[in-house]
Amino acid sequence: MSRLLPWWLCLLGMVMLSGCTPPADDVIRMGLANAATNLDPRYATDATSTRVNRLLYARLVDFDERLLPVPALAGWKQITDRHYRFRLKKDRAAFHDGTVLTARDVAATYRSILDPANGSPQRSALMLIERIEVLDGETLDFYIDRADPLFPGYLVIGILPQAGILAGHPFHEAPVGSGPFRFDSWPEPGRVRLQRIRDGQLVELQRIADSTVRILKLLRGEVDLLQNDLSAEMLDYLEEQPGISIGYGTGSNFAYLGFNLQDPATGDLRIRRAIAHAIDRRAIIAHVLGDAANLAAALLPPDHWAGNPELQQIPYDPPRARELLESAGYTAEQPLRIRFKTSTDPLRIRIATIIQDQLRQVGIDMALQSYDWGTFYGDIKAGRFQLYSLAWVGIKTPDIFRYAFHSTSLPPAGANRGRLSDSETDRLIGRAEQAGSIDEQAAGWRRVQARLLEVLPYVPLWYEDHVYVIRNDLLGYRLARDGNYDALIDITRKSWTGLTNR
Repeated sequence: MSRLLPWWLCLLGMVMLSGCTPPADDVIRMGLANAATNLDPRYATDATSTRVNRLLYARLVDFDERLLPVPALAGWKQITDRHYRFRLKKDRAAFHDGTVLTARDVAATYRSILDPANGSPQRSALMLIERIEVLDGETLDFYIDRADPLFPGYLVIGILPQAGILAGHPFHEAPVGSGPFRFDSWPEPGRVRLQRIRDGQLVELQRIADSTVRILKLLRGEVDLLQNDLSAEMLDYLEEQPGISIGYGTGSNFAYLGFNLQDPATGDLRIRRAIAHAIDRRAIIAHVLGDAANLAAALLPPDHWAGNPELQQIPYDPPRARELLESAGYTAEQPLRIRFKTSTDPLRIRIATIIQDQLRQVGIDMALQSYDWGTFYGDIKAGRFQLYSLAWVGIKTPDIFRYAFHSTSLPPAGANRGRLSDSETDRLIGRAEQAGSIDEQAAGWRRVQARLLEVLPYVPLWYEDHVYVIRNDLLGYRLARDGNYDALIDITRKSWTGLTNR
């Protein structure tokens, strides 16, 4: 191979000469950039854990394609504007340990989240729940402290058995749910094996941090499916490979740069605006992401019912960035020096390196610090950063704004990782929550998003599209707009017969 080719392509070519030997078992294997870290839905906050937990646990409520709440485990009726009655469906699945799921399990799950002693990060979004009353084995009432027409859409936490909660069962590593998959094992750290209830099919999700290694394992038959976290060049290469199919889909996951507002440098709005103006997001989308993303101005996409299509994306404007830096006291002789944290994923490092270069062009000296996912994510939750990049995934309701930006939602009580404390943001969140209709709420949430663009606790980057790469002996996989793994419920494998070595 030519020395002009990327190193990863040369490596692929050399390794592929050794042929392909699929595993002898019938486990469907999915290679991921990050591992599931917590299989207790009361505490999981990372994207991979949340997606896996959707497979393990059933929820009271889910969402339709319009992102409106629909019954899952239970239907409901609104008794008053502050009183909702939920009735479990007769045909609901039992817990994987064989016990019947009852209203008492639902109440125990939400009471444990609401108990401040347990430190659940989901608590902040559910604090409007005033009390829960169990009427019988299939019926329970939720009373809330204010009218909120969106309330049913907040009840999307996976339900755990009451007995396990009371006994202190370690759900985070030995989950017991009633979803379409049961927990099977942890074959090794970073690999979780699940068993599909309807047919016993084993599915394994394994962390393979390096994207080149993920591709190698796919081509060699050691994994069957990849989703996201692949560069445009890698996808171009895979398009040419036999026995492989690629699928693309529009996504709603919100990528952003987050600031520590308690830091002397990034706590300065002028600095945050300068960084925002220094980033050429269009260039990154075109040349790194292969145009598989759309520019963002806010957390919610503009076509969301509570989105704000009137918001303008922050323009790429290096001269304005330099003006703001100068007003903050920084010059070419005394440049701003900041630290940027990211994971060790090669694509994320590449994006961070480009941002580093773009900031350098306006006079910002940005040092890159990359860590394994666990260390990186732990530092972000603990506030040990100046600047970082992540994505919000699976966001369906605007209660995310209280969870991520209200001053009462500092970790571990919520996900206000940048430590934003803005009385106007708090006030607007409260007003939106108290609106009496969906239309009034939508207007309120649009004002919240406009305020966040003013105070800038983050730089909106883009909404990431999704892609999967799959071996042709697998059928039935499809992409969800939020990137969940629900299609594993239906995926099937053909016989290994017919696969040939390459």
